[in-house]
Amino acid sequence: MLNLATKHNDPEKTLGWGERVGYGSAAFGWNMINGILGTFLTVYFTNVAFLDAAIISTIIAISKVFDGISDLIVGRMVDNTKSKMGKARPWLLRMCIPFAIATILLFFVPPSFPTAAKYVYVFIMYNLVNTVCLTAIQVPYYSLISLLTRNAYERGFLGNLQQIFQTLGNVFINSVFTIMLVKFAGSAENYMTQKAFTLTIAVLCLLMVVVIIFSTFCTKERVIDKPSGDSEKPEENVSVMTAVKSLLTNKYWVMMFFAMLAIFFVIIFYSIGGVYYAIYILGDMGQISWMNNAISIAQFAIMFATPFFMKKVGKRPIYAAGFLCMTIGFVGFGFVDTSVPLMIVCNVLKGLGLGMSGGMAMGMVADAILYGQLKSGINAVGMGNAGTSAAQKIGLGFGQAIFGWVLSGAGFNPALDAQGTAQPETVMTAIKFMYNYIPAVICTLIFIMMAVFFNLDKDLKKLKAEKGIE
Repeated sequence: MLNLATKHNDPEKTLGWGERVGYGSAAFGWNMINGILGTFLTVYFTNVAFLDAAIISTIIAISKVFDGISDLIVGRMVDNTKSKMGKARPWLLRMCIPFAIATILLFFVPPSFPTAAKYVYVFIMYNLVNTVCLTAIQVPYYSLISLLTRNAYERGFLGNLQQIFQTLGNVFINSVFTIMLVKFAGSAENYMTQKAFTLTIAVLCLLMVVVIIFSTFCTKERVIDKPSGDSEKPEENVSVMTAVKSLLTNKYWVMMFFAMLAIFFVIIFYSIGGVYYAIYILGDMGQISWMNNAISIAQFAIMFATPFFMKKVGKRPIYAAGFLCMTIGFVGFGFVDTSVPLMIVCNVLKGLGLGMSGGMAMGMVADAILYGQLKSGINAVGMGNAGTSAAQKIGLGFGQAIFGWVLSGAGFNPALDAQGTAQPETVMTAIKFMYNYIPAVICTLIFIMMAVFFNLDKDLKKLKAEKGIE
């Protein structure tokens, strides 16, 4: 088996490019599928399975309760895992195939089922995909940053690489998904068919499995003890409540929790909103390609520059500036939505902001967890990453649910499309509002929080000096 992991076992040393790329590649794999779930699942339910948007949104919202609990359970499992492969990597290997199978089944709502049975099927399969399988991949994957290295720059760099590969996954899906639907449907006019979705999802899930297996064997977990200079007693298992309390009293972890929740709420609003915007405002779902790729390509490009600026100014200023940039992009799009070139410019601004903030995010989470560990002596790497993973999924889930509720409340009816009748004007207004202005408000609030209250770089440096850690 090909192994690109860096040969040394020193958690303070830098990593080789083979391992960096190996780590990042898994994000390409699982985020391809996550991107499909975020962007195309709702439109599949409403326009292919012909399910009610409000009921589907309620199912998703209820499921998020279970999803949040599962993050804590998996985080605890990661903390307690002991194997030759480490704490996190075994879970990636175990769960990628079940994740693929469950995702294929989620996009195969049996047309012969009674309507009530379809909703039960969706509830079961949605929770199997998100609550069980995706959680058991995301939490270990995010934990890997803290387990591969203790080097602060490397953590930031790995977080940036993770975002680059996640963005590549988004660009790939935005570029090929509709094309694959058309290919498997055999028609450019009617590609919203069950056959097209089933075959498209199956091919992409197979690719995801291959990439995650590759990543698992190209990384090595090195951080197996407490930070040097920590004079506390040797590390031992702590109770769930002790770990949770240590996180909730860590102000920087709490702020990152809310920042992660907010950004993923924004992401799901523009992802789902973009599909409906393309269909009902621009008149063609194929327009989603340039809409989302303007964001994703700009995000991808800026993340090659963020490590350089991170060395100069630290993570927080870049993260905060990213939210400011996104605010400008969302507000601007709402004012120029009759000009495609100007809409592209505004989406490029969103992408630049998303790349700046996203490239710093997981490195900042890892730093926040280390800050809490140094202050309390409690190692909560798994639980800490489980919490931020939960924040992401809460943002995605409730964003998806709220979008559906608002859409239904505005009078959306997919049956009108089949009749050749336009959706009510209230639907158009709701789509524009959710695509532009709600994300702008959220980004503004997070920018203020980060610019005024977040001083982790300075406080962590001071704490490490007190502990005698380089």
